[in-house]
Amino acid sequence: MTPSLVLAVAGGVLIAAGVYLLLERSLMRILAGVMLAGNGINLLFLVASGPAGLAPIVGEPEAQIADPLPQALVLTAIVISLATGALLLAMSYRSFQLQGHDEVADDVEDTIVRRRAQADLSSEAYVEPDSSTATDTESGGRLVRDDDVVPAGNDAAEPER
Repeated sequence: MTPSLVLAVAGGVLIAAGVYLLLERSLMRILAGVMLAGNGINLLFLVASGPAGLAPIVGEPEAQIADPLPQALVLTAIVISLATGALLLAMSYRSFQLQGHDEVADDVEDTIVRRRAQADLSSEAYVEPDSSTATDTESGGRLVRDDDVVPAGNDAAEPER
C-alpha cells in the first residue's frame, strides 16, 4: 500500500484545526486542539513511515518486513496525549469549580505590556534623560511606572484604574 494523498491532507487538516483551537481561551477548546493536533501528527507520522509490510515477528526473513519503530512511537504519543488530556480536564474542572468558567485569565505581565504598547512614546509618558531623574541605563530614558503611562491622545484624561 502506498501513502495516500488523502491521508496526508486529512492529517494536515487535523493539525490546522488543532492549532486554531489551541489559540482559544477556553480550556476545553484547548484540550480539543491538543487532541486534534496530536492525532493529525500521528496520522502524518504513520503515512510518512513507509509502506505496510509483514509483521516484524512472523514472516520469512527475505520478505519485506514492516518497521516497528513508527508504530511504537505513535503508541507512545497516544499514551502521552492521554495523560495530557487528563491533566487539561482536571485543570478545566478545577477552574470551573473556582471561577464558574474554564477560560484562561489574562496574565498581569501581558496587561502591562499591552498598556505600554498603546502608550505614545512621544507624549509626556516618556521623558528624555536628564541629570535630576532616575534613569534606565539600558534605554537612556527615565523609568516610567505603569501609572504614568497615558494612552495617546488622552493627555487630560484621568489615569486608568
